Order: sequence, then C-alpha cells, then structure tokens
Amino acid sequence: MKTPFFRQLALAAALVLSPLVAIAVEVGAPAPHFSLPNAKGDVVSLDKLRGKVVYVDFWASWCAPCRRSFPFMNEMQQKYGAKGLTIIGINVDKRRPDADKFLGLIPAQFAIVFDDTGATPAAYAAKAMPSSYLIDTRGNVTYIERGFLDESKGHIEERVKALLAGVKS
Repeated sequence: MKTPFFRQLALAAALVLSPLVAIAVEVGAPAPHFSLPNAKGDVVSLDKLRGKVVYVDFWASWCAPCRRSFPFMNEMQQKYGAKGLTIIGINVDKRRPDADKFLGLIPAQFAIVFDDTGATPAAYAAKAMPSSYLIDTRGNVTYIERGFLDESKGHIEERVKALLAGVKS
C-alpha cells in the first residue's frame, strides 16, 4: 500500500513531467511508441504499423462515452481496415477482469491491448476517457479527440478517408 507521501511524490512528478509529455502529442508531432500485449499475450507495436493509418483509442471499462465509441470504431474498422486503417484500443483499467466484462458486453472488432501501468496514456497525455489519436502513415499525429461526441463521427471519418487516399495499395 502506498503511503500518502509516495502518492504526493508521484503526483508532483506527474505535474512536473506533464508539460514535457504534452509537447510530444501535439498535432504534427510523432506519435509516442508503444508495444503492448493483447488478450493472447501477443505484442502489438505501433512501429510495426508504419505505412498504415492508425487510430489509437484509450478507453476504460468505467467510461460511459467508451460504450458509444466502440460501435463507431467497429464500423470504421470494418469499412476501412482493408484500405489501410488499423484501430487499436488501449485499455487502461488496473484490473483486467473489468476490461474483459466490458468487452463481453461490447465486443471490439479491432485490436485491443492492455496497459495497466498507465505509461502509454501518460506518454500521449491522454486527459479524458476516451482519448483518440489519428496517426498518419509516417507515424505523425494528425488529429486528437478527447472524449467522444456523436457529432464528431463524420468529421473523424472524413479525416480517415483523406489519410487513406494517400495510402498505396
């Protein structure tokens, strides 16, 4: 069990480092690297997806908007996966059974990986659940969505289609 001193120390470190991390995730900046395990234990690495359009979505089982975003991401993966889109949902729950229960109710038709340490959402400076990052074929962030709004779906899809238009088959 962490003592209040260690919690305060961790919070202070996060506050000191967060401005540095936030710089790395601005639109136009390279997307921070990650290699995370999926449910089978296989590692999914952002670096191996270079040349594809990637939509990275941070989610948690307790996140109400995530329940609405999953059907949208399923639809996007189905429509554009064969054209070069890869969607990766990064779960940030501390307890894996919570994520598994969510996925039992709302299955994902896209890659799901797990980061119970919180290192990847920290590297991306994810400030809300869900937080999504659209990454181009060169590995640069082209769009950031914090939260999930139904009104944004068309805008996101147009951005995905524009990026895919530049992908060579």
